Amino acid sequence: MFERFTDQARSVIVSAQDQAARLHHRHIGTEHLLLALLITGDVARTVLTEAGVDTERVRDDVKRHLRTGFDVLGAADAEALRSIGIDLDAVRAKVEETFGPNVFEVQAQPRRRWPFGRRLARHRPFTPRARKALELSLREALHLKHNYIGTEHLLLGLLRERGGLAARILAEQGYDFDDLRTRTVAAIQKAS
Repeated sequence: MFERFTDQARSVIVSAQDQAARLHHRHIGTEHLLLALLITGDVARTVLTEAGVDTERVRDDVKRHLRTGFDVLGAADAEALRSIGIDLDAVRAKVEETFGPNVFEVQAQPRRRWPFGRRLARHRPFTPRARKALELSLREALHLKHNYIGTEHLLLGLLRERGGLAARILAEQGYDFDDLRTRTVAAIQKAS
């Protein structure tokens, strides 16, 4: 599927990996794809920013939902616990009360290096919802009869997925998915 990605769409994937690394997350989720679209996603970035989506506010919401160092469970596990009534914030507060306020902070690890100086990149897998959003971006491109996947298709895939943290953040911030979809399709038509 990645062979169909435009250079800009590939840049979004690289940026999503970078966003996950900067936030010390062990996975690449829909939230990282959304942040990457806001940073490097040409058509998608334009659509999102014109709709009023703010990169820093999204980043703050990602941090709030997946606190650095506390995402060892992974996004899917944390969501499953929330769905059965386990309040992760209450658990975190109790653990910090017992073991100290910095118990969840990630300690910087020395980077391993290849003999020729290249850094060994840490592999971060895509969450099932992020993989689904990528799959849906292919479906969106095919539906629009495009033989490529651009940032606009990645955004449409994220909007269609609706179950990941990106969708949750956009919904919490009051964005209408149908409106964002309409804006994206209009941007595609305008670019044609």
